[in-house]
Amino acid sequence: MMCGAPSATQPATAETQEIADEVKSQLEEKENQKFSVFKAISFRRQVVAGINFFIKVDVGDDKFVHLRVFKALPHENKPLTLSSYQTNKEQHDELSFF
Repeated sequence: MMCGAPSATQPATAETQEIADEVKSQLEEKENQKFSVFKAISFRRQVVAGINFFIKVDVGDDKFVHLRVFKALPHENKPLTLSSYQTNKEQHDELSFF
């Protein structure tokens, strides 16, 4: 993987689901909505001064959201941050930088 360039889209892993679950409450607060379904489908990773994760999440009823989550470097000891997100996505929408 090239530093700064996002990886290819990959199927979600257990780690991806854990990351999505950790920022779920941040999204729910921003959207003023609770998600009963919150399943990570795929992801991309971008190495910066930490790691940006771009995650496609199934929120039920054929609706998807795209999350950008920042994971700081380990020595910074900071929590995961929901940096940005996109709603009203569909399963076929490409997971790209935003």
